[in-house]
Amino acid sequence: MTASELPRHTIEQTWREVVDTARRSAADGLVVGTSGNVSARVGPLVLVTPSGVPYDRLGPRDAVGVDLDGRQVLGDLAPTSELPLHLAVYRDTDAAAVVHTHAVHATAVSTLLPEVPLVHYAAALLGGPVRTAAYARYGTPELAKAMLVALRGRTGCLLANHGTVTYGDTLERAYERTAQLEWLCRLWLTASCVPGRAPKLLSEAQLAEVTEALQGYGQPN
Repeated sequence: MTASELPRHTIEQTWREVVDTARRSAADGLVVGTSGNVSARVGPLVLVTPSGVPYDRLGPRDAVGVDLDGRQVLGDLAPTSELPLHLAVYRDTDAAAVVHTHAVHATAVSTLLPEVPLVHYAAALLGGPVRTAAYARYGTPELAKAMLVALRGRTGCLLANHGTVTYGDTLERAYERTAQLEWLCRLWLTASCVPGRAPKLLSEAQLAEVTEALQGYGQPN
């Protein structure tokens, strides 16, 4: 199926979800102004927020779509400058949604550490200890490449001196992972500020135990 063969209502619904998620990231303080970006994949089409447009101004007619090679096939607005980052995730994983933010606490940690310390078992929700991708300028293939290295075996990572990237099989799940990552970083920063004390960290074995337990978490299908 090509992008032009996708049902119109599917594209419209997915675009609404992309915009709603982008607006939520602003409302939750994970981005400022037009920073950050959100995308969702529907078959061969990737719907992505446009470059430099405030989220509260986006409407149904502002949908922006590209194929997996980055060719624009829908809309008149230019896609986000971080398009290479989003496309790299889709090409390398089974992701259906990607969320990129400039969350304050996570970005702060990205300037300090190569990996988020295991201060809480919530790290298991992201596949394990969250790594920091090496710095590269925004919007470049170099940043996308560094991000993929940090994402190996994970569903989220930090971007050094920049922000966060998470993905999932739905926009809701991708966003929840972003929120969990920001909370983890805030928790570590808070605990590490106590004079004369260092946060006690979980072991890899303890994290593995949680990962196994999470397999049965929640309501049965």
